[in-house]
Amino acid sequence: MTVMALSASSASSAPITPSSVTGVPVEGAGEAAPAFSPLYQQIKALIMRGLQGGEWKPGEAIPSELDLAARFRVSQGTVRKAIDELAAENLLVRRQGKGTFVATHSEEHVQYRFLRLQTEDGGPPPPMQRHFLDCRRTRAPADVVRALDLKPGDMAVQVRRTLSSQGRPVVLDDIWLPGHLFKGLTAERLSEYKGPLYGLFETEFGVRMIRAEEKIRAVAADAAVAELLGVAIGAPLLSVERLSRTYGDKPVEWRRGLYQTATHHYRNELS
Repeated sequence: MTVMALSASSASSAPITPSSVTGVPVEGAGEAAPAFSPLYQQIKALIMRGLQGGEWKPGEAIPSELDLAARFRVSQGTVRKAIDELAAENLLVRRQGKGTFVATHSEEHVQYRFLRLQTEDGGPPPPMQRHFLDCRRTRAPADVVRALDLKPGDMAVQVRRTLSSQGRPVVLDDIWLPGHLFKGLTAERLSEYKGPLYGLFETEFGVRMIRAEEKIRAVAADAAVAELLGVAIGAPLLSVERLSRTYGDKPVEWRRGLYQTATHHYRNELS
């Protein structure tokens, strides 16, 4: 089960112009270098480059469609189509009468974008209570090195936490992060932050999760996990391994969540 979003090309701190991307045709400008994707996809890539390079920060408004059309020397309709796709991928948010803004994980409607749990009555889960069990810097084990595209011996940050609903543990998360991107992350800092975890990564470490891939399998609770989740040893659990990526399709988080599904189930809409 995969949440998909297209990735940007390499970051650039310089202002984006059509001439900064080889082969981006200009509408009505005569011959151009061969293009290998529709024009709106190329404009989408230019906007993504601006997001990746920090030209527009999470929560900030991007220029209007007219301004972007003038900047890239394309039609407003081409820009609108590019923005429509970015909005569908939860990278931009349209606000009626206000403009288009860079999406942020702190917004209520995207806080649980990657958490697909629902209660048995079909409704979304009530707000989860977080309890951080551990946060440590350690040398990344081999499986984390592979998942996060690190080098052997690189440091990683390991976070362990539980998510509880109405006082009952529902999820046990083991989260691994590249050490060089999350310097200064501590259990105290995690506990003090009141928003969603990805909101903390975004606002304080400049790391934005834009898409994730998940692998799901059934497992049995061992003694340590059973105690933390309040289930019997051998109880069936759902293991959800998630690899989250930022711009440039770069892996920046690997986690394994163990879900007890007596009161919740995993739900994903396919389209």
